Amino acid sequence: MALREQARAWLEAQLGGEFAAARGLGGPGREHEGFELRRAWERALGKAGWTCLAWPEAYGGRAASLADQIAFHEEYARAGAPARVGHIGETLLGPTLLEHGTDAQRRRFLPPIQRGEELWCQGYSEPDAGSDLAAVRTRAELRGGEWVVHGQKVWTSLAHVADWIFVLCRTEPGSQRHRGLSYLLVPLDQPGVRVRPIVQLTGDSEFNEVFFDGARTDAELIVGAPGAGWRIAMATLGHERGVSTLGQQLGFQREYDRVVEAARRSGVLDDPVFRDALVRSWIELRLMRHRSPGSPTAKLYWSEWHRRLGELAQQAQGLDGLIAADGELNDLQRLYLFSRADTIYAGSSEIQRNLIAERVLGLPR
Repeated sequence: MALREQARAWLEAQLGGEFAAARGLGGPGREHEGFELRRAWERALGKAGWTCLAWPEAYGGRAASLADQIAFHEEYARAGAPARVGHIGETLLGPTLLEHGTDAQRRRFLPPIQRGEELWCQGYSEPDAGSDLAAVRTRAELRGGEWVVHGQKVWTSLAHVADWIFVLCRTEPGSQRHRGLSYLLVPLDQPGVRVRPIVQLTGDSEFNEVFFDGARTDAELIVGAPGAGWRIAMATLGHERGVSTLGQQLGFQREYDRVVEAARRSGVLDDPVFRDALVRSWIELRLMRHRSPGSPTAKLYWSEWHRRLGELAQQAQGLDGLIAADGELNDLQRLYLFSRADTIYAGSSEIQRNLIAERVLGLPR
């Protein structure tokens, strides 16, 4: 049986049985939904061999072809499976360790990621170094076989539930910009770490501030050489928009369909101006499939489109969209509020336009 059929059968069995209540849970702006159930789902995926498909078999993967990876992510989205909680470890740290880590690091960290047992978060952005990543100030010093870390990270997705964090920090005193940075793997469950959730527009908290006050990690838990952190960090970002994002378009289609249905119920669909915007949105969604998921043009395109869809979602509800019934946001209200962040996180639209200008069009900085 081809991998697509295997995945479809397994997903149908699990989401129609033990994990039926997990169907459709989670995602941006909704990471609070059924988190423990979704963590159990992550372990079930790992046990059945449906995580880390591209990884070598030696680390629990399937060494799956690109076509098979795409097939799985399409079936996953079509099944309405819950949003993954282990995606940062699987799609960001794992490929980085496969490319730049030591054998000991790969043996220690890859199997628990594949099994869904350890969750990771990304320690990049800082209060004064968001889009300007080279301006990080968090520092680490090697003392007695350990790195001792001081500083602060911000907008750290899922740090409040993660076990580990990979941290870009300055390990050469007096260094500036891209020089003197290192890439450390740091456990979060220790006295020198404090995680403070950030309340979002939606009222939830999936982003966090992370404070390091003498946090420690073993000297061997540096990826690459000391001072080579910028190169490693860029390698991680290169994996950020990989094959898994292809299933994103199917999720967008479901959101679009909900917007149309809401507009039909409220009568807003009869408004020719709204209907024109809806048609434009549909055309843009169809064009999205022709963009490479790893390119800055793709991130700019989908984030701007999704933010506009959020605005349509709010309009589609009519006056009812202005009221949170019993104090709870509905799915379309949550879509509107959280989509405001789409053009900021994972590379703001302004930064994406700079990248396109410099790297694609060859314009000066």
